[in-house]
Amino acid sequence: MNENLKVLRSLTPCFYIKRGDQASIIAGVIEFIKELHLVHQSLEAKKRRKSLSPSPGPSTPRPLQLSPTPESPFNNNFKELGASCNSPVADVEARLCGSNVMLTTISKRIPGQIVKIINVLEKFSFEILNLNISTMQDTVLYSFVIKIGLECQLSVEELAVEVQKSFSSDVFCINEI
Repeated sequence: MNENLKVLRSLTPCFYIKRGDQASIIAGVIEFIKELHLVHQSLEAKKRRKSLSPSPGPSTPRPLQLSPTPESPFNNNFKELGASCNSPVADVEARLCGSNVMLTTISKRIPGQIVKIINVLEKFSFEILNLNISTMQDTVLYSFVIKIGLECQLSVEELAVEVQKSFSSDVFCINEI
């Protein structure tokens, strides 16, 4: 068991593992795998979008699609409430986890985008508890853990839409249920 934990710890970036005990190592590895799963889903979606686009030139703006988040394969004991709002520019997912919201975005690197997202969160009374930034070539994944402020009146669907709007001012969402 100890050898397997050492291997898991060596394969996981250090900032996912807060302490050296077994529970912390396993929790960190699970969080890392969840993020890898999100990156994989996003890359698959990007691959599908590229295969559907008629030409390699700039794509025409399409409506954003808002849809419920599927149940996480890592949380079989309960369903998370969440929504995703995807566009050709970025994929945004917001889901409730206890008293916090997990917000993830994946897009091409856009200078200043993180500041725009933080401004949206502060505008709607969210407090950022944690932020992870992962990059791979020209793609960036922002993962936020945010606390819902008492003044906040947004649903997770509305939060996903508002964050998506920060990527571009000329997009609109269609709610698909």
